[in-house]
Amino acid sequence: MADKIRMTTPLVEMDGDEMTRVIWKMIKDILLSPYIDLKTEYYDLGLKNRDLTSDQVTYDSAVATKKYGVAVKCATITPNAARVEEYNLHEMWKSPNGTIRAVLDGTVFRSPILVKGIVPFIPNWKKPISIARHAYGDVYKNVEMQVPQGAKAELVVTDKDGNVTRELIHDFKDSAGVIQGQHNLDKSIESFARSCFNYALDTKQDLWFATKDTISKKYDHRFKDIFQDLYDSEYKEKFEETGIEYFYTLIDDAVARVIRSEGGYIWACKNYDGDVMSDMVANAFGSLGLMTSVLVSPDGKYEYEAAHGTVQRHYYKYLKGETTSTNSIATIFAWSGALRKRGELDGIPELSAFADKLEKASIQTIEEGIMTGDLERLSTLENKTAVDTETFLHEIDKRLRTLL
Repeated sequence: MADKIRMTTPLVEMDGDEMTRVIWKMIKDILLSPYIDLKTEYYDLGLKNRDLTSDQVTYDSAVATKKYGVAVKCATITPNAARVEEYNLHEMWKSPNGTIRAVLDGTVFRSPILVKGIVPFIPNWKKPISIARHAYGDVYKNVEMQVPQGAKAELVVTDKDGNVTRELIHDFKDSAGVIQGQHNLDKSIESFARSCFNYALDTKQDLWFATKDTISKKYDHRFKDIFQDLYDSEYKEKFEETGIEYFYTLIDDAVARVIRSEGGYIWACKNYDGDVMSDMVANAFGSLGLMTSVLVSPDGKYEYEAAHGTVQRHYYKYLKGETTSTNSIATIFAWSGALRKRGELDGIPELSAFADKLEKASIQTIEEGIMTGDLERLSTLENKTAVDTETFLHEIDKRLRTLL
């Protein structure tokens, strides 16, 4: 075998929980370490270690990502009350993804992995559709109240000099009701826009953005204006040189266009729209197990992970010594995405080429009819075989060796 590919700068490696943690080690042992002199700065984001460190390890991993520029993350548990009891936690720790996203000020881009035999529910979707969700503000940081009949609700803003501006929301003289106050920040919207424009240039894909500015003439219109101003001042020439397009339309028009399209673009969405549309796109393409996720900061830092969770049910089977057939494709593509980006940034073309070949071998394995149980149930291939978790990785390795 040829010498291992050498890395110059480490990846930030964020280990995780349950079955994905088990797969994480298998991927490194079977598909990566034999071929790469893997250099990582390791952070254990498993729930027990997050609890042991009072979640400091999550913050430290995000800071390391800012330093080194590229991270790869395993799926992690965001604990609820049941998990607090199961793991005997000191408290109900926040979502690691939320913490990392806040430190990096990043935007999450989710894209489907297309393979022959897994047919999208929308027949004309031939290329991936990447969803970019602005994960700050709006209804997720809203303030809301129930209002009794006879009350009057106003929006009140007091500026730094004490001047007050009032707008009537509604006079509830005829009926009780509810009110909701939302906000967003120019700084956050600009960071979102910058991440979207940079990712579009990086992946050479058209960028769509949509709001409802005809109805929300100040709130949604602010998003539209910030995107357009930034595009005109910093990105227009770069987009034209690259041969890609920035396209704005109303959200309802965007939905209609998406359904009729072939795909092959990034669809930037406000927070709630992105929450809904990312699930729609993921399921319409076939499976969350075939969905990549990358967090991109406005200044070009990248964190790659699978879009799915920790596969708890399979982990409990694994602990009992039972055979599992867990889909590892999205986690493999998290590693390949991070390795490709590390190769690009460090000028190591053989590292980027290895990432390409790893992805090709993974897709080839499925398209030749060897896959995990979840994909076997989705696949329309005539000759297909469901294999266990580890066998699937070894089958990918067989094909990878022929490509190297």
